[in-house]
Order: sequence, then structure tokens, then C-alpha cells
Amino acid sequence: TQYSFKEVFGTLVVQKELFDVVAKPLVEDLIRGKNGLLFTYGVTGSGKTHTMTGSPGDGGLLPRCLDMIFNSIGPFQAKRFVFKLDDKNGVEVQCEVDALLERQKRDAMPVPKTPSGRRQMDPEFADMINVQDHCKVEEVDEDNVYSVFVSYIEIYNNYIYDLLEETPFEPIKPKWNSCNTPVRNADLIPPQSKLLREDQNHNMYVTGCTEVEVKSTEEAFEVFWRGQKKRRIANTQLNRESSRSHSVFIIKLAQAPLDADGDNVLQEKEQIILSQLSLVDLAGSERTNRTKAEGSRLREAGNINQSLMTLRTCIEVLRENQMYGTNKMVPYRDSKLTLLFKNYFDGEGKVRMIVCVNPKAEDYEESLQVMRFAEMTQEVEVARPVDRALCGLTPGRRYRNQAFREELARKLELRGGPIDGGTEEQSALETFMQNFPPLPPCELVDINDEQMFPKLIEVLEQRRKMRQTLSEEFSKNVLAFKKILQDFDSNVASKEKYFQGKLAERDKTITVQKTEMERLEKKIKTLEYKIEILEKTTTIYEEDKRSLQQELENKNQKLQRQVSDKRRLEARLQGMVTETTIKWEKECERRVAAKQLEMQNKLWVKDEKLKQLKAIVTEPKTEKPERPSRERDREKPVPRSVSPSPVTNTPPVRLRHRRSRSAGERWVDHKPPSNLPTDTVLQPHVPHAITVAAASEKALAKCDKYMLTHQELASDGEIETKLIKGDVFKTRGGGQAVQFTDIETLKQESPTGRKRSSPSNPDPPEDAADSDWTDVETRCSVAVEMRAGSVLGPGYQHHAQPK
Repeated sequence: TQYSFKEVFGTLVVQKELFDVVAKPLVEDLIRGKNGLLFTYGVTGSGKTHTMTGSPGDGGLLPRCLDMIFNSIGPFQAKRFVFKLDDKNGVEVQCEVDALLERQKRDAMPVPKTPSGRRQMDPEFADMINVQDHCKVEEVDEDNVYSVFVSYIEIYNNYIYDLLEETPFEPIKPKWNSCNTPVRNADLIPPQSKLLREDQNHNMYVTGCTEVEVKSTEEAFEVFWRGQKKRRIANTQLNRESSRSHSVFIIKLAQAPLDADGDNVLQEKEQIILSQLSLVDLAGSERTNRTKAEGSRLREAGNINQSLMTLRTCIEVLRENQMYGTNKMVPYRDSKLTLLFKNYFDGEGKVRMIVCVNPKAEDYEESLQVMRFAEMTQEVEVARPVDRALCGLTPGRRYRNQAFREELARKLELRGGPIDGGTEEQSALETFMQNFPPLPPCELVDINDEQMFPKLIEVLEQRRKMRQTLSEEFSKNVLAFKKILQDFDSNVASKEKYFQGKLAERDKTITVQKTEMERLEKKIKTLEYKIEILEKTTTIYEEDKRSLQQELENKNQKLQRQVSDKRRLEARLQGMVTETTIKWEKECERRVAAKQLEMQNKLWVKDEKLKQLKAIVTEPKTEKPERPSRERDREKPVPRSVSPSPVTNTPPVRLRHRRSRSAGERWVDHKPPSNLPTDTVLQPHVPHAITVAAASEKALAKCDKYMLTHQELASDGEIETKLIKGDVFKTRGGGQAVQFTDIETLKQESPTGRKRSSPSNPDPPEDAADSDWTDVETRCSVAVEMRAGSVLGPGYQHHAQPK
């Protein structure tokens, strides 16, 4: 059995290679504002959790995804609580004051905070996130700020639970009776689960789920590890730590552009992008006859298999809708797992699936089912591009603002820095005062001191002149500065007018471009509407084409069936015609033969009558002896009950040519027991003849000639012996038929011409056979037939022609 996949990894593949092929494109799409779904699928004990989490020293897909995200957005992260998630699966930007209050409130909380990068990590998972690859996304928008939020849920017995809740995680509670004692052997009450809701963008989310803002890979993975400890696992016959629920680790990335100065975040909701990456560790499918599960383990296995079967059904319906153009309803609501990720299957993001296969022989059949389902899912296309909002600001704002601040700090540092401003001002005043002449020492001892006062007056006069000179110079400098300012103002005004003209031209150009864009947008909408109509028309035509093709195929099949039926009917009719033709030909031959036989018998009877009439006419006129039997027969017919009634359908007799006597023919010599010995010298003798007293089928079957010895009283009172000869033929019924062809007469006469007198009026005995009193005409027109298979012994069937 062979199955085809996009990528196949061997047993020695490392986690980094698997991450680069499968998960890295999903992280790149996440930072670019697109959604992604990655889940592991396979039988229990095939390595799904190991693929997702990893092992010490070799982190799995989840820690590598977190590390790549923070390596890419590390220097562009917003301060904590700048982005705030609401209860309706949305995000908003807080002002700096509200974010500062939130941070102060968090710092004042007594609960331990999530670790920062400087804090020592838990040694239980420190080796898993010690990834040295430093993988990152190359093209990251540097004018955006980012924040990462993580949440962790599990789907257990088709209920959704938050693994990051701080409330004690209690197992399923039993029912309690009126005596405040648990009911034994009763159904358990499932705990209150989280509900699924649909936001304004028709995306599914879990209400009331804890979402934690994280700033590093270590902090995010510690949150995951805290929830992982609460996940339900159990020991089964197939896996020592078998996952009894589907776990979903959700990474949300919020990003928003900076303002024009590059200092603050824009608070417009239209500019905020919230993308999501879901990492799903599905529970393995298992057969209860192998795990020997009982009780709660059995119920868990049933719910796991049911949710996986619903996932498979949804994928099959999506594949059928895409391949055949149908519009069947996808049963997302049959399971919480499929309902949660309904948006991904409808095209709101990219979906990747990792199929884990256990090479054990016991899992062969289940692994075939898993690979068959995974191969089918490759034919389902769900990803579609997501439009990203344009902020319209100049790119590179962050670096320009940063460069400006660095230059300002450098200049202030050259001037002494902005922190010691009072000392700078004081030193300048002291420098200015040092330019004046120093005052002489003033020690007045007497009021009439004439040396001190003139010196003081001279110094003060010098200072007054110097001050006046400085005032005049200051006035000149002020006038010059005013003139420079006026020139600068005029230049600025001229430049402002110039720029206003340019801006007016640009506004006109922008207005024209906006008008053109609106026209093009309308044209695009019109073309999209036409394309949609054409697609619908194409779909209708394709459906009509399929229906017509199906109808054409049905008609072709029907026509082929009709042609084959017609051919069979023609062959059958041809066979019937041939059979009927052969039947009628045989029937005609039979009738012709019967008619010929009938005519021959009639001719023979007429010949006999003519012979008898000639004998009577040519006979000398003597006293004719009486024939009481003939007269009695004529006066009163004797009933012929011994012989059966004649059969109207004469059996077909095939005429045969008489063979010569030298051909070695065999005869049947039929001598009835009623014949009298004649004691004549000439006796009829036929060589190789079978002598019988009564005709039998056995005798007739062995011979092809028949001879009947018949005795009767002649007109002169002598006994006349007639040898009636005929040919033996086989009948269609399987019996034998005799056709009489010749008569030989043996007659004994007295040499003196005296005729023997016959007894006068002999009465026929009552029990005499009918054949003894049958005249020659009747006997010569009788055919004897022995039917095949008769159990009554030899029997006769006489076929006599009417006189």
C-alpha cells in the first residue's frame, strides 16, 4: 500500500529540520498578520506530544515557534499593557497613562510575576527552550509595535477547560444525595466548561479564557508549562502517559503602527492587526480492545474517537464540496474541536498537519487509516489571502526619531548636557561680569577721604561707558537679528507659498487619483460581480453538462441494452424460424409419406378387389359355397374391442428403397398360433429368419423385413395361405412400423377338379381373436407399431385406412 505526502521525514529527523519545513512558514505568516493552525495527528503512542513539546536538549515545535517570534519582534515590542484584549476576541490600544497605571497595579500585586529574561528559569524545562538557532523573520515592519498574548485550553470529553485559570482545578464531581453523601455507581456531573462564541468577524473564540501577555520566550514557555501540568493524562496498556484530551496552545500577536513622529502608537482600531497561531496536540485514536479500558478511561476513549471521526467527516465533506461543486453542510457543530477551528477550514488561515506513525506491527491497520485520512486532507484547499490595512504614513519613522534623539543627546553633551543647566547659566554670568574693570578696595576711614572717592568715581565711570558700549552693541545685534529674522520670515513665507502651491497641485493630483481609484474600484466591483455571475453560470452549465453526460451515458447504456436485447431476440427468432422450418419440413415430409402410404394402401386394396373380382368373374359357374362368416360379418358387424381405436395422427414412416435379396436381409416370420398345418411339399422357408407367434418390438428392431403367414378358406373350400410381406421402419416415437409391400399366395387344389367343401355356416367362437376373422383387405392395410418403453409387454397399435 502506498500513500503520497508533500514531505516525509524518517525516524532520525531532528526537530530543527521538521520546524524549518512545517512550522516556520506559519510563524512568518503570523508576523505578517495571517492566521495559522498546526496540529499533530496519529494513533496513541506515536510521538505527537514529543513532536510538539520536544525533549530536554532538543526543543519541539512549540518552543521553536516562540523563540522565532521573539527573535523577530524583540526590539519592536510595546510596553506591557499598551495593547489590551477585550472579552469579544478584539484588541484595543490604551493611552500611556492607562498602561502606566496597569503596570503599577501589576507591580503592587503580591502574586509572583512571570519571569523575565534576567530571572533564573525552571530547570524542568530550561533545556527545552535553550535554542541556539536564533531563527528570525527577515522582513519585519519596523514602524509597528508588537505584543504577544498566549492562552492554553484543553478539550476533554467534548468540554473546554482553561488550563491557565488560577482557581483549583477539580476533577469531575459526583452527584450528591439529600444526606450530603455522594451517590455510588451514578453518572458523574461534568464540571462547567467554557463556551464557544462567534465574534463580529465570524471567528470562533473561547469566552472567559485567560490570556497572558508575555515578553520573552522563557516567560511564554513557563506559562505553557504551568498549564501542561494540569493537562489530563493517564496510564494505558499502549502508553504510560497517554493524553486523554486535545490541547490547544494559542499564540496571539497584536501589532499597530507608530504615529507620524514615531513616538506613540496609533489608537485607531482599523490599524490594529490581531493574528493567531494555534498549536494543537490531538489525543491519539485507540481501540478499546487493545487498551483494555474500563470506566472513565473507556468514556474518554469514546469521546476522543468521536471527535476525531467528526474531524475526518468535516474534511471529507469539504473535499467533496470542492471537487464536485456540491454545497453540503459541513458538520462543524458535532464536536467542539471542529467548531473551534471552523474558520481555518473555511479559509481564514493556513492549516498544516503532522502525521505521526508508529512502526509497531500492532498499529499497522490503524496507521493505514491515519495515512489514508492524511492523504485525503491534502486535496482540501482552505488558505486565502488576507487584506492588510494601509496606514498611509511614511516608512522609517522609528529610525528617524531614534536618530534625532541621538543627535540631540550628542549636542547637549557637547554643551554640558541638559541636566546641569543652572551651572552653565551661572558660569556665563560670571564670564560677563569679569569683562568689567575691577572695583578698587573701598576702605573708608574718614568722610573727608579724597583719595578713595576719586578712584571709585573713575572706575564707575569706566563701567558706565562700557555698559553703554555693550548696550549699543546689543541694540545693533538686536537690529541685525531682527533683520535676519525678517529675511528668514520672508524666505519662509515664499517657501510656504511655494509649498502651498505644490500641495495644491498634489491635492489636485490626489483628487484625480482618488476619482480614478473610485472609478477603478467600481469597475473592479462590477467585474467581480460579473465574474461571480460567470462562475455561477459556469457552475450551472457544468452541472447541466454533468447531468446531460449522465443522461447520455444512461441512454447509451439503455440503447446498448436494447441493441443487445434486439440481437438476442433476432437470434432467438432466427432459431425459432429455423426450428419451425425444420419442424414444418419434417411435418410436410411426414404428411407426404403418410399420404403416399395411404394412396399405396388404397391402390393395393383396389388391386386386391380387382383381383378378387376377376377371380370371381373368371371362375367356372359352380355352386358357390356359403361363407357364413362373411355373410354374418356383412349382416351384423362384429365389435372389434380387442384392437384399439385407430389413431388419427399416422406416425411418420420414412419410405425406403427395397434392398435386393442378396444383401443378407433378416426377416421376422410371424406365424400366428391359429394357423393349421397344410402338409404340403412346398413350405415357405426364409433363411436367417426370426420366427415369432406375435410381433414384438425386440424382434422388429433386429430385422428390416416382415412376413405374416395368413390362412383363410378359399371359395372352392380349400385352405389358402397368403404370405404378406413388408419393410420395417423406425418411427419418430422410438418404435417400429411395418409397410406392406407384397403378397404371395399358396393354394392347394385337387387334381380331379373336385373342390373341397367347407363346413357349412361355422359359427365363430366367442373368444376367438379378432384378427382371425378379419378379411384380407383389412389385414393388408394395417401397420403394426410397438411403442418404446412399454411396460405392458408386446402390444399392437393398428393404423387402418377406411374403406
